[in-house]
Amino acid sequence: MLRYLIALSIGMAAYWLALSGYLDKPMLLVLGVISIVLVAALVWRMKIADEETVPYGFFPLTFVYFTWLFREIAKANIDVIKAVLKPELDVTPGWLHVKATPQSDMGKTMFANSITLTPGTVSVSMEGDNILVHALLSDTVSVEDFDKMAKRSAHSVGDKVEEA
Repeated sequence: MLRYLIALSIGMAAYWLALSGYLDKPMLLVLGVISIVLVAALVWRMKIADEETVPYGFFPLTFVYFTWLFREIAKANIDVIKAVLKPELDVTPGWLHVKATPQSDMGKTMFANSITLTPGTVSVSMEGDNILVHALLSDTVSVEDFDKMAKRSAHSVGDKVEEA
């Protein structure tokens, strides 16, 4: 648990420094340190410091996944822009049921959020391992594409994938 608290504190400090950019203001540095210590104390008191709460061990895998996801988001943006800017408004909205194959809550959450981040698709609800997805261009999305995304998102958090 201690290593997770240390990793969490380092992660929060890096995030705080990246967002604030203040290294020359002692008062703000002290307030930042106090905030980090308070959050770490709360996490320790609640006994929730584990690999799911502090997933920094999977940072390289997650970075690779987000690189792939951002490329997919760019491709989907182009498709949506083309469809919406056509004079005849070439959209084909529809519903799709997708199986969430990651086994952990973190993997399922990563997968559902990845669907929603991708332009033209939204995760509407999740019941068990089934995600209801609304697609703006239903003729361009397939269950196979979502299966690929599910496997990649599960791998990025060190999760096992439940085979269909």
